[in-house]
Amino acid sequence: MVYLAEFVGTAILILLGGGVVAGVVLAKSKSNNAGWIVITFGWGMAVAMAVYVTGTTSGAHINPAVTIALASIGDFSWSLVPGYIAAQMAGAFTGAVLVYLVYHAHWAPTDDPDAKLAVFSTAPAVRKPVANFVTEVVGTAMLVLGILGIGANSGHVSTGGVDLSALFSTGLAPLLVGLLVFAIGLSLGGPTGYAINPARDLGPRIAHALLPIPGKGSSDWGYAWIPVVAPIVGGVIGGWIWKLTGFGG
Repeated sequence: MVYLAEFVGTAILILLGGGVVAGVVLAKSKSNNAGWIVITFGWGMAVAMAVYVTGTTSGAHINPAVTIALASIGDFSWSLVPGYIAAQMAGAFTGAVLVYLVYHAHWAPTDDPDAKLAVFSTAPAVRKPVANFVTEVVGTAMLVLGILGIGANSGHVSTGGVDLSALFSTGLAPLLVGLLVFAIGLSLGGPTGYAINPARDLGPRIAHALLPIPGKGSSDWGYAWIPVVAPIVGGVIGGWIWKLTGFGG
């Protein structure tokens, strides 16, 4: 059941998150050119809704970086990590396919292949691999620190451990995590589009490569390793900052 929850939660994340990007960047959409704030708010609410639906079942990691970070500090079983990541990847791919179907009539009228790729995956505003890597590390470290901080203030996280399933049984916690992602997007998302989640980027990128999207360009595999590796590094750093500083009390 926890794997199904991770699948569904990540699919919701991409359906609503990729969906808001599609609405903003694809031609003839009613929300075309609505802007960056709409995109970042849409992604924040996508996270919140995914957590509301699945948080009490699996803890709604919906992100391999979160799963690996928690396992690295001893707050999640390593035996569950492969199944969680597989479910997250499958859910992200499925969510991307749903976005493709919802916006089916808008692919052909859109001339820009980069805009089409942006619906599925991230790309840097300025392609500097070291700087792009650092940006994703910092953003994901902030994500993990923020989640643990929300948990500590809700009474469900301490230096002794974290129980995300218990945390997300409270009404406001999922919304606060969504607002955290909104804040990260506004403050840190400009350089790379803030993947901060390997599944969020890789699963939809694979979908982009496989789907019959009219006029699509490259899936940009040369950049694809950064939004996979950097969030994992950042998540582990964020988790260990929390563990070593004892901010949870």
